[in-house]
Amino acid sequence: MPLALLALAIGAFGIGTTEFVIMGLLPEVADDFGVSIPTAGYLVTGYALGVVFGAPLMTVLGTRISRKRMLMLLMGLFIAGNLLSALAPSFGLMLTGRVIASLAHGAFFGIGSVVAADLVAPDRKAGAIALMFTGLTVANVVGVPLGTLVGQSLGWRVTFAVVAALGVVGLAGIARLVPDMPKAEGVRLRHELAALKNVQVLLAMAMTVLGFGGVFAAITYIAPMMTHVAGFADGSVTWLLVLFGLGMVVGNLIGGRYADRALMPMLYLSLGALAVVLALFTLTAHNKIAAGVTIALIGALGFATVPPLQKRVLDQAHGAPTLASALNIGAFNLGNALSAWLGGLVIGAGLGYTAPNWVGAVLAASALALAFVSAALERRDTVPGTPAAGPAPIDRRTAVTH
Repeated sequence: MPLALLALAIGAFGIGTTEFVIMGLLPEVADDFGVSIPTAGYLVTGYALGVVFGAPLMTVLGTRISRKRMLMLLMGLFIAGNLLSALAPSFGLMLTGRVIASLAHGAFFGIGSVVAADLVAPDRKAGAIALMFTGLTVANVVGVPLGTLVGQSLGWRVTFAVVAALGVVGLAGIARLVPDMPKAEGVRLRHELAALKNVQVLLAMAMTVLGFGGVFAAITYIAPMMTHVAGFADGSVTWLLVLFGLGMVVGNLIGGRYADRALMPMLYLSLGALAVVLALFTLTAHNKIAAGVTIALIGALGFATVPPLQKRVLDQAHGAPTLASALNIGAFNLGNALSAWLGGLVIGAGLGYTAPNWVGAVLAASALALAFVSAALERRDTVPGTPAAGPAPIDRRTAVTH
């Protein structure tokens, strides 16, 4: 694999760390600014919304420059946002810094996926995408626990300053290692928008929302579930999240490896198994060992869907994949927000802390159903004389993708 993928992975590591580390530092931030924990929670919500809306916005703004230059600009935005968070004298400016950093998130992974796929042979594209996303998964195993420890020991501002420094390393790596490939000729914003009319692209995004939403339906409420149901001590939750992160790393690499060989079967297997494991979590949550194993499996099966779903979007976007790729990253965060809301509803209805697992199982099963629908439509469209599901591909004689 090219060294350029290492630079992308470093950037992904920094982004993953800043996204999740705030969850472990909310009490410290709330105390420093004199706000309540729910108010401090806006730092999480604001970031998620920034990813959803920033992904298409930043991608559209970057359509007129090379992908390498856009990646560098996004890392610059990420650095600026984290520096503002580290130095913010008020909660409002801290929130502003979080939103600024989040604007880089979706576009970085969206454009980075396209660049990673173009750096390797066609039969290694999903593996290259997975290697870039390894930075995000490793962030949950290493970056977030270390960032939380640093924040609790030296102050949360130091954590965000370190994350900004990681961004500088990522920026330097992209500048040095990512090749300056010429901008695609003949591909305009209208082509990127036209790709969104493709039913297969929309189905892949819907699978992303529902499939990864199933994961976060359970993981969002893992702390009360594990302490009140499984009987873990409060301090054990961090290590359970590390276990979840290790599962993510393994699942991401497996998903990337096998998606290059058999993409749709990989989706059938991972989504189907995820639905089953989430349903079983309502039972295994009552036993410490079984709960730990289940949490690792949820991480592995959930992230095993990421490389194939991202590659599915790239394959179906017909020569203009950048916007669709970035929107699919936003779809992950949309799924996270949707599932967290649904999980809160069932807990609020008095169904117990394990009830979100059933929500997750239904969401994952729905994603599996969409995968079968997508495959059926694809088979239908290969029959001669059958209308295509989306707009015709861009003529590759005039539009060169890279």
